[in-house]
Amino acid sequence: METDVFERLLGVEGQALLREVRDVEPARELEAATKLRRSHDASLVSAALAQARFRQRAVAKFGAADAARMYFTPNGLEQATRAPVAEHRARRFAELGARRVLDLCCGAGGDALALARAGIQVLAVDRDPLTCAVARANAEALGLADRMEVRCADVTEVATDGWDAVFADPARRTGRGRVFDPEAYSPPLSWAVETARRAPLAALKVAPGIPHEAVPPEAGAEWVSDGGEVKEAVLWFEQGRARTRAQGGSGGTSGPGGPGGVRATLLPAGRTLTGRGLPDPETGPVGRYLFEPDGAVIRAHLVAEVAAQVAGRLIDPTIAYVTADAPHRTPYAAGYEITDVLPFNVKKLRALLRERGVGVVTVKKRGSAVEPEELRRKLKLDAKAHRGACTVFLTRVAGAPSMLLGHPLGGSEAP
Repeated sequence: METDVFERLLGVEGQALLREVRDVEPARELEAATKLRRSHDASLVSAALAQARFRQRAVAKFGAADAARMYFTPNGLEQATRAPVAEHRARRFAELGARRVLDLCCGAGGDALALARAGIQVLAVDRDPLTCAVARANAEALGLADRMEVRCADVTEVATDGWDAVFADPARRTGRGRVFDPEAYSPPLSWAVETARRAPLAALKVAPGIPHEAVPPEAGAEWVSDGGEVKEAVLWFEQGRARTRAQGGSGGTSGPGGPGGVRATLLPAGRTLTGRGLPDPETGPVGRYLFEPDGAVIRAHLVAEVAAQVAGRLIDPTIAYVTADAPHRTPYAAGYEITDVLPFNVKKLRALLRERGVGVVTVKKRGSAVEPEELRRKLKLDAKAHRGACTVFLTRVAGAPSMLLGHPLGGSEAP
């Protein structure tokens, strides 16, 4: 979509088209397009239908109310931060005293919108004219234009002086797909780190798979999950707060990974587990209970903290499953009561499940080459004839391929 077509989409005719195609189902899109092109420009009809599709997909990230009013480009929607994650980061900026934030590589404006809603004045910058027009339209649509300015410029040429904080979200996708090398980000991570070092406060959004050795020594690192799914990692640079601490002032606790330490934050509850530099847990036999740490906890290398909370041990030195002999509760891991520990054998598993009247299995794997769907097909269970349910873990125990059978523990509580 060209910028001039998008600008027309914001006009009277474009808005009327958006209302008309709002509920068009994908299967009837061609029929709707053919009809509308008799009385409207074809490019405008295509743009309206595309926005209708984007808005339907955006509900998962932004919620129905906001998604119905927002605008997107394909990359803007794909790379946009999920609203609860952006809101969490905006709250942290506000708590750290940021009142004016420079948002570099703003995309469709999801992060800038969250910052503005947190009462922060934002300058959102992107180099693509269409992307900037979309971000500007989103600020207007959500009533945040008074706190969110959008500027079209090369972010590497924008002066960061005078801002309380800088947020940068370098592009991690190209036309060929996702980028894994931090130096292949656009702009590269090295540029973003140098920019962050010059700011009193900064946060860099990076892929959750970033190697720990790539985290600068002065940066805190936070891995964030939402609804159990790891969404991102953020490198926090808190130079201003670090200087305050050095001068005897108050501030956060220093730890591994810079002033902010290493953290795992689990949304929507907003609980944060902070690393204490604990040694790796011991390895031992599978006990009566198994704990599956949240993905953010695993990415942050904080499994030892979970093991300490549940008085547990690892079932294998290379597997992030923690076992314990008592039913402890922790919000940072899902708990299960284990009934059986068996060597991996599909025939024996099928016979055991049928004997117990199990017709539905939830399959989890860690350290196994077997895919859950493949196992379910081989088990050939009959959910109609058997109503029992079971969780099956495909994993390794002390290096040996194993199957663990169990059931989820009910409820959770703070450690």
